[in-house]
Amino acid sequence: MILHICSKDSWNNAKDAGAYEGDTLSAEGFIHCSTPEQVTEVADYLFKGRKDLILLIIDDENVNKEIKYEDAGNGKFYPHIYGSLNVDAVVKAVDFLPKNDGTFELPNLK
Repeated sequence: MILHICSKDSWNNAKDAGAYEGDTLSAEGFIHCSTPEQVTEVADYLFKGRKDLILLIIDDENVNKEIKYEDAGNGKFYPHIYGSLNVDAVVKAVDFLPKNDGTFELPNLK
């Protein structure tokens, strides 16, 4: 399982289109993802306080594109999807709301 943070609007548009490209595929060539252990640190750094987010729970074995674990420059290896994400690989999308202080905690992924 890998996770991806996105806005509700982006995910709704992707479901209609059948594929998700995120906001980095065209610029960087891949979609940024995280493991469950990494996602709150990423959310706190990039999305602190945002209330329009959902967390995509992705079955990495059903992703149709290559997934590479790459060093983000901090010694931590993050999963990157090299191509658009087929929406049927997303097993669940859960609201990802910040706590009162704007930081995030991992929701129940089951």
